[in-house]
Amino acid sequence: MGEEHGIVRMVRQAKKDSKAADELIAAYMNFIRSETAKFNHSTPSGGRDDELSIAMFAFYEAIQGYEKGRGSFLSYAAAAIRNRLIDYYRKEERHKGIISYDTPLGEEDGPALSDKLADEGDAMDDWTIREATKEELEEFGRNLLEYGLTLSDVADNCPKQDRTLSACHKVLKAAKGQPQLLDRLMKSKRLPMAELAAASGVPRKTLERHRIYLVAILLAYTNGYEMIRGHLCQISGGKEEQT
Repeated sequence: MGEEHGIVRMVRQAKKDSKAADELIAAYMNFIRSETAKFNHSTPSGGRDDELSIAMFAFYEAIQGYEKGRGSFLSYAAAAIRNRLIDYYRKEERHKGIISYDTPLGEEDGPALSDKLADEGDAMDDWTIREATKEELEEFGRNLLEYGLTLSDVADNCPKQDRTLSACHKVLKAAKGQPQLLDRLMKSKRLPMAELAAASGVPRKTLERHRIYLVAILLAYTNGYEMIRGHLCQISGGKEEQT
């Protein structure tokens, strides 16, 4: 979590200072190479230099486009790199030949090349979302370890009754309204039980019984894990939209 906050500070500075942007890119070249290698399934070298340059430019675009509510910066940058590389390969494919996109792939009345590319593009988009979700979950898991918790702990301790779930999300709403409570959680790695109970009107015993789940949902909103927040919204029946 501390590393991610440090990155966000560097990103803010890099938005305003081109030198700081260059330094941030240099500091995360291993990350940029790694994301390029994941996409290519090989280390960037030789004829792959173009892909690495594109990935570096995508990282710079991510710096300029990142806002706090868009989840963790590295997940955001990884998705930006993949999307840029996808665009690059699509353009390369278009320039390899002069076959019309409307050319049938088989029989005269069969599907056209454009239909095939659209299907592959949809599959690539799905893959991008899955990879970004996986990376966000892994980072969230690392954050939870700082609180002595694992993703399995959270899964095992999710409220099973609507009434309890509603109570937990009342606590979340109260905490979002008093950011100092979230700051205390991050600094002490402990829930400020008394203050959360007073702010939300939820009995302290309920908070203590569901401490693990509460740490997870507060942490998700503190650090801007967009995909995890979307999942929490779904399992809470839309309650997060109201908060």
